[in-house]
Amino acid sequence: MIISPLYKSLSFFILCFVLMNVSFASATKNPEEYFFDSSFGDFSEELQTAKEQGKEGVLIFFEMDDCPFCHWMKANVLNQENVQAYFKKHFLIFPMDIEGDVEITDFNGKMMSQKDFSFKENRVRATPVIAFFDLEGKRVMRFTGRTSSAEEFLLLGQFIVDKEYKKTKFSKYKRAQKLTRK
Repeated sequence: MIISPLYKSLSFFILCFVLMNVSFASATKNPEEYFFDSSFGDFSEELQTAKEQGKEGVLIFFEMDDCPFCHWMKANVLNQENVQAYFKKHFLIFPMDIEGDVEITDFNGKMMSQKDFSFKENRVRATPVIAFFDLEGKRVMRFTGRTSSAEEFLLLGQFIVDKEYKKTKFSKYKRAQKLTRK
């Protein structure tokens, strides 16, 4: 049987495509293990830990089990090694079940359920909500919904680390960053 050059080219292209996808897949890690930090639920202590470790603050990922956008973030953004490395360098990161009855201690030392912390203290109604808190426990930024990509999520982190939230809104910052990168 004679193999045509077109068939060889097509076979080579398919092989490259498969290998490329395998290499991208290996650049991901389970976010439950590699993105989120462990906590006993005392955020006043977590603030002290963040200060001692030289972090910028605390990131809380408000989520619920049946949230498709939360699952999308975990499967497409929070599992990326570069995302994990950047955010772990700058923040302590904790998931928060907005329907949870587990008792936690808020940044001011007040005990309450995860549900009350989510609804009453942070007015979370839709998920996910990505909330950034400074080293005093003050919320400095809240992003509701999923990001469009890992790149946008990294830009959100950079927005907080560079303290741009003190000067402008994230939407304007993002637009300005796109213009400077063109």
